[in-house]
Amino acid sequence: MTKRLKRRGRKAGPILSWTVLVLGLTFGAAACGDDGPQTPGGDGSLGALARPIEGRAMRATSAMRVGELRRGPNGERDIGPRRYDPKADFKGDGEVQSNWDNFNVPPGGTHVLMDEAGPGVITHIWITFLGPEPHAWAPRGSAGHGEIVLRMFWDGRERPAVESPLGDFFANGFGERREVISLPVVVEDADSYNCFWRMPFRQSARVEVENQSDKPLSLLYFNIDWIKLDDLPRDTPYFHAQYRQEHPVEKGRDYLALETSGKGHYVGTFLAVRMRSPAWFGEGDEKIYIDGETKPSIWGTGTEDYFLSAWGLKTAGTPYFGVPFFDFRGIGGRTSSYRWHVADPMPFEKSIKVTFEHMGWISPDENPEYKSTSWNEREDDFASVAFWYQTGGPTFAERAPGAAERRLRDLSRITVRAADHAATARRGRGSLAKRTSDPFGGEDLVYEPDQAAGAWVEIPFEVEAKEPLHLVLRGTRTGDGGLYQAYLDGVKIGPPLDFYADPAARHEFQLLDFWPEPGTYTLRLENAGRNPRSSGLACALESVRLLERRPRVAAYGHDKDKDWRKTPTLYR
Repeated sequence: MTKRLKRRGRKAGPILSWTVLVLGLTFGAAACGDDGPQTPGGDGSLGALARPIEGRAMRATSAMRVGELRRGPNGERDIGPRRYDPKADFKGDGEVQSNWDNFNVPPGGTHVLMDEAGPGVITHIWITFLGPEPHAWAPRGSAGHGEIVLRMFWDGRERPAVESPLGDFFANGFGERREVISLPVVVEDADSYNCFWRMPFRQSARVEVENQSDKPLSLLYFNIDWIKLDDLPRDTPYFHAQYRQEHPVEKGRDYLALETSGKGHYVGTFLAVRMRSPAWFGEGDEKIYIDGETKPSIWGTGTEDYFLSAWGLKTAGTPYFGVPFFDFRGIGGRTSSYRWHVADPMPFEKSIKVTFEHMGWISPDENPEYKSTSWNEREDDFASVAFWYQTGGPTFAERAPGAAERRLRDLSRITVRAADHAATARRGRGSLAKRTSDPFGGEDLVYEPDQAAGAWVEIPFEVEAKEPLHLVLRGTRTGDGGLYQAYLDGVKIGPPLDFYADPAARHEFQLLDFWPEPGTYTLRLENAGRNPRSSGLACALESVRLLERRPRVAAYGHDKDKDWRKTPTLYR
């Protein structure tokens, strides 16, 4: 870094000169050319490219090196201890081993992606690996990105500045792989993980991943691009990202995404929410406290509004905000959203506290007055990653829990897997068979009638105690799926269910909220035709599930004595 740059940095102040560096809109001397320092969203990176850039380009990579042993002579991977010298020359010859540019990380293992001396700044990270589903190269499947923890350490500190499940860091929650096309984070085709956050360091940088799965992390490839510098100004802030969760959120207390003391600026939020109640969670406001405020000076109008959407959330992707994943509203419904404060960072001199209310719509049986209103404290499952820059070290005490604790608990009180009834399920015309539901995992019971007339299938289930339950049918929508009307013990439940989708997709059909008496029940599906785009009449059933309701539903007992047969109700 040139002395001229340091003088400009002192004159302009760290917010103007170094926000540009760490946000990635311009870099180094390019941020402080003859026209003065650039502000976020001003000149932009293209204009900066025509100015001098100081430093030396470097890369940490998984590329094969001379003398390494990553596989056995026949390509086998389980070969025990391995030789690896990250400073050796790249292999790059005509032997096939030159293309073995990946690593397998065993269960419980940690792999260091980068360990370099500074000063410098990371400009880009690219990572890829096999997905969790079985593969010819990983017959038992592999670790999912929600089971892999990404950590980054600056200047030899024991506490990581970045600690997050790898998927969540790249705006992919719930272990689901989804495409993300944004300015600092890009997940192309849902399997190529890229980030362009600027990450400066003075003495050293170490980047590592820990495999917290009981399966290997398979075919790990990576490139970390960075620029080696002569020095960094003393006021250069460090990049931080920290995961946190509450399953469910704490009653009477706003959800906390970040609380840290020091000087810096807040640059982004990733939030993943699993709904534990019917209706919609997204009315809670963001409340951000700057420099020790007891009352927040930044107060929003709703969670969906903070993520720059309106009237709810739906899948979307833009440079600064998006919703990579959304399946449905209601019990078990999941949504994950990102909001990057790249053009609008939030500076703080002494401290910042970022919180979200967990308020929203709710069904009347969860309201003490038996009303459906938009302003109720909800008890959903929240997980977040806060992104910020800060000089020195953070004071945020949170640490990412282990994979077992991060895993969302199954809400099913009763689960009947349809494939278990392949030999006993009653049906009408047509065939009934088990089928592996790749790429979704598990098995489906697939019913394929030869004509609509007389086409039906039944799945029984047992209830042992009277309690509030939410009845759902989980299946797979396919290109040959038909329409089916659901009946529970002869009572018609809702409109027909559409089993058509192209491409195929898992789906959870929400059917009924009720207090069933103990006993045996039968869910019957009768064919009601087909979607005009479908090529058949099939239905693929994964399971019948009765999901738990929040404890307050039983405590209020509003619907306990209602006869669901007379008025079947589904709270949405």
